[in-house]
This record gives sequence, structure tokens and C-alpha cells, in this order.
Amino acid sequence: MAQQVQGVVAPGRNEPVRVETIVVPDPGPGEAVVKVQACGVCHTDLHYKQGGINDDFPFLLGHEAAGVVESVGEGVTDVAPGDFVILNWRAVCGNCRACLRGRPQYCFNTHNAARKMTLTDGTELSPALGIGAFAEKTLVASGQCTKVDPSVSPAVAGLLGCGVMAGIGAAINTGQVGRGDSVAVIGCGGVGDAAVVGARLAGAARIIAVDIDDRKLETAKAMGATHTVNSRSTDPVEAIRELTGGFGADVVIEAVGRPETYKQAFYARDLAGTVVLVGVPTPEMTLELPLIDVFGRGGSLKSSWYGDCLPSRDFPMLVDLHQQGRIDLGAFVTETIGLGDVEKAFARMHEGDVLRSVVVF
Repeated sequence: MAQQVQGVVAPGRNEPVRVETIVVPDPGPGEAVVKVQACGVCHTDLHYKQGGINDDFPFLLGHEAAGVVESVGEGVTDVAPGDFVILNWRAVCGNCRACLRGRPQYCFNTHNAARKMTLTDGTELSPALGIGAFAEKTLVASGQCTKVDPSVSPAVAGLLGCGVMAGIGAAINTGQVGRGDSVAVIGCGGVGDAAVVGARLAGAARIIAVDIDDRKLETAKAMGATHTVNSRSTDPVEAIRELTGGFGADVVIEAVGRPETYKQAFYARDLAGTVVLVGVPTPEMTLELPLIDVFGRGGSLKSSWYGDCLPSRDFPMLVDLHQQGRIDLGAFVTETIGLGDVEKAFARMHEGDVLRSVVVF
């Protein structure tokens, strides 16, 4: 039978979110209902609320989540009721051209639940990133559920569902940071700090954190940055070159998503170095670079989708590393809040003193 639960809905562009009663249907073929235990407040949810993704209001927000599978639909064999899972927005299909070429981390045919969650009046909801986890329970495709060690804190595990995975993956998977490399990270919010953690995990010898906020730079240093640059008062390109023998960094990770900071990343890398764009730009942004510089500097210009992660491979690995004390995912949790505090959490994002607010149930 369909269930009624509480969830956070964005009713219209830039309107305050509100807690509503949500109707969650039974899972259909290939689907699962998950009892959500924790869900991080990600900047992407704010983009949805502001209409920056699309206009498919009302949205059921929340996507950076972990919980327990409550029930599954016909044909589901990869998860079962009682499994502790992290939700992901890349349900690998196994049949598209990327999957068939052995590159499932780039799956071009990811999918979500076919059945719709609704308001009590029947209005269909658009779940953020196909998840909608600011709710006591949510309906997803079973491929969006990744089993991990159930002893990990849900508030910590859920962060791998988006921001932390995006940053760590940008360093390890996309940037392919190697032992002894120099790395610069421009933008030290949650994703940028995760990129710092990823670079340290990969064995980078020098990790340069760049931001305009000294508080964020201190946090980045605590996460593993060896050097910091305040780009409000210092030219970051010159500073990165000075810290790398005059050459530039082997890998520069842009975690802001703006043309200005992308250009800084482009010119702050060494010859044949790599630039990784993991910050999310808005549709109207454009970039202009001299083509001779693109040619003459060589190397790679990459975009990182979800940290180029494969959830079935990366989520359990990172949870294990956290449990072993080799990375501290708990450092990303600034505060835990209730469903009714999501609007306040969005406001705190702009104050610059929070990495992640996490809704706990």
C-alpha cells in the first residue's frame, strides 16, 4: 500500500521550502522504497529551489542520503529489505554504449523510479536528482542503492552520495592524482575540501588550497592542504607557480564553476598538466581562451561528472577507509538538523561557516 510520510517540497521558483505530506507508492519492478536515516543539504538542492536546474516544480528536495531498504519491487536482486545503503544518482544500466565498452562510471542511460511520489492531492513531485530524500521514505530505482558497511554513521555515509564523492573522485578518478604530484584546488567549500582529501589520499606531495575566505582556507588545511592562498589579496596563478618551482601544479581542480576561476586553473597548471572542472557553472556562462594557449600548454582539460565514480566500487571503499581512520568523512558534518530546518540551512550556505548541514531522522 502507498504510505504517507513527511518531506520537504520546493513549491515554486525561489519560494521558501515547506514540509508537506508525501505519498510514497509501493515499489514497482526494479524499484525500492528506502527509509531515509540522513540526508545532507547540498548546493544542488538550492539550485533546484531557485529554478536553476529546470522548472518541473514542485520538487521533492534532497539527494545526498543514506538509509535502510524497506521493500523492493519485482525482479530486484541487488538489494533486499534491511540492507543499509547509500543513495546515488547514477544507476548504471549495463547496456548503453559506455557500459558495453567497460566504462560504467560514464553510463549514459542512468535511470530513476518509474512510479511517482505525489502530494496528497495527487500532484506529482519531481525528486531532486531522481532521489528526493528530504523525506522519511523515498522511492528510487534499485540501482540507485549501494550497500555499504552498516556500522558507519548514516550522517557520514550519505555525504558520499554527492558532494564528498564529487570532490574525492575529481582528484582520484578524473584528475588521476599520483604519488608526489602537486595539486591546487580552487574553491574550498565541501567539494573542494573533498578534493583536498582525495589528493592527500592519492599521495600528492603538495596540495595548495585557494579561496577568498580565510575560514575556508583553515578548514582546507585541517583536511590536508599543505599550503593556502587567499585569492582576494593574492594572484592565485602567480602564487601557485611560486609554490611549484615556477612551473605550475600537475593537477588543478576548479571547484567553483565560474569562467574567472577556470581561467586561473588553466594558467596555474604546469605544461602537460591537467585541469579538472568539478564546480557546476550556470547555463549562461561562457569561456574564452586563446586557442594557441590550449594547444601550446598541452595536457588535459577534463570535466568531472559525479567524481567519475562507480558507486558499487567507490562507496564501499571510501566507507572502509573512513572506518579504518585513513580519511575523516565526519569532518564534513558541521551540524545535524531536522526537516523543518532546511530553509535555514540554505541561508547558512551563504554565510560560509558550514560544510554540510545534515538532516537526520
